Amino acid sequence: MPGSPLIAPAQLAVVGLGALGLPMAINLREAGYRLHVHTRSRSAESDPSLQAGDSSAAAVCCDSPAEAAGGCQALLLCVSDDAAVEAVLWGDGGAGYALTPGSLVIDCSTIAPATAEAMAKRLAERNVPYIDAPVTGGTEGAKAGTLTVLCGGETNALAQARPLLEVIGGSIHHFGPVGSGQQVKAVNQVLVAGSYAAVAEAIALGQHLQLPMEQVVAALVGGAAGSWALQHRSAAMLADQYPLGFKLALHHKDLKIALDAAKEQQLELPITQRVLEQESELMQQGLGNADVSALRRCYPANPNQG
Repeated sequence: MPGSPLIAPAQLAVVGLGALGLPMAINLREAGYRLHVHTRSRSAESDPSLQAGDSSAAAVCCDSPAEAAGGCQALLLCVSDDAAVEAVLWGDGGAGYALTPGSLVIDCSTIAPATAEAMAKRLAERNVPYIDAPVTGGTEGAKAGTLTVLCGGETNALAQARPLLEVIGGSIHHFGPVGSGQQVKAVNQVLVAGSYAAVAEAIALGQHLQLPMEQVVAALVGGAAGSWALQHRSAAMLADQYPLGFKLALHHKDLKIALDAAKEQQLELPITQRVLEQESELMQQGLGNADVSALRRCYPANPNQG
């Protein structure tokens, strides 16, 4: 039987408080949800936005995923990769062992579709539905609560999760069974790869031509060349400064998932493969924790600058 819709003040566990997970948790708290939180580094659990105000509304910091999940109606995950999801659910102190039958797991991590399917199967044995719900929209979308949420799972489980998802997301899309959300996220990351690489190349060309690039971007962003990357990341590329929006190393991991999916279909993705190689080079230079827009570093700086 499906559980009740997750309407505030439902008690939720949130595991993973990184660049996306923390603002998502803050928005859920501000919407009235009661939170149990855990993150690997532990430091973000004490973020003032999770703890400020009435102590009865403060997030409860937990020593393990299992402690966070105990008694909660849902567990929301936003962690780095497949291994982290498996560890959170089934490792030492794993939440999977503590979840109440009829509760729900909402996994906003980006992982392989096969891993999502395996997690769903194992949780189903404990009468806990699972939906894969990877998100896109960057840190800007996470802070504003306007992320695009790409869902796979049973219709009843999505109906249960929808009130929560409407807090973190501006649009929610259901594509089919568990794993389909991850497949769509792979398509998304291929598009991200191409658009960021194209902006990086265009910025390099414009700078070498000594064009007034801020003016060029303003002229082009509303036309056929316009993109999210051009609008939101061109300034970073022009300044050669890459504050974190989405880690290059995580996007690199996502591209491997997409390329694996393409390989299964006997499909070559040469642009995606090239961006993967560029990201490998940047990671070797110590830029794995920089924003994906650091792809600009793959092209020579303007020799006439400075």
